[in-house]
Amino acid sequence: MKDLFSIAGKVALVTGGSSGIGLMIARGLVANGAKVYIASRKAEVCEEVAAELSAEGTCLALPANLATEGECKRLAGELASREPALHVLVNNAGANWGAPLAEYPDAAWDKLFALNVKAVFHLTRALLPQLEKAASAEDPARVINVGSIDGLQVPVLEIYAYSASKAAVHHLTRVLARKLAPQKITVNAIAPGPFDSRMMAETLRSFGETIVEACPLKRIGTPEDMAGAVIYLASRAGAYLTGAVIPVDGGITTTR
Repeated sequence: MKDLFSIAGKVALVTGGSSGIGLMIARGLVANGAKVYIASRKAEVCEEVAAELSAEGTCLALPANLATEGECKRLAGELASREPALHVLVNNAGANWGAPLAEYPDAAWDKLFALNVKAVFHLTRALLPQLEKAASAEDPARVINVGSIDGLQVPVLEIYAYSASKAAVHHLTRVLARKLAPQKITVNAIAPGPFDSRMMAETLRSFGETIVEACPLKRIGTPEDMAGAVIYLASRAGAYLTGAVIPVDGGITTTR
């Protein structure tokens, strides 16, 4: 029982791992003994962040733009050439787009569904051989998708494609959980609420006090809150959970 939440020695890949929630997750995994690969679009930033996190453990950069199936396959090949097995895949890379209803562009739907939804599907499928090699009945391989509370509730802001894409991520999580259970791979999603990230920065500047007031715990999330949820799912403690969408939001969605 004393090692129930241990992830020491596990190999993890975190997409969008150089900033925001992805960085919170990557830092938590590295600090707790996992060997972590981070993927992000900007190669220089990805390398810099990997070097920074390596001061706490082992972190390596695998730059990739996951908006296309080809790049997802390439990233999977890069990972497979370095690691025979992958214990934890965190599908975090994503984008947002806000605009008034009358002006909301078709390009937003194409961009957000390509990165927020299709990349989750393509990369998970491409990495199945590595996930299967890491899997056992007692300690399955893990796929952890990052959704959003805006995929659980109607958002205040006009982010039509974003909220729809995150709802799609949540349901894709359930579908993949059922499909991959026989291969001893669990698939769960985290739905973050307000965290201090680049994507949330403008919202927090404009509505931060209102958001905090609406949160039952009267604060926004911390890096430890996000890392803790992922470590639970990635460790033996979370081995019997699959198909779940966990809101990490201070109670915003569950008490409303």
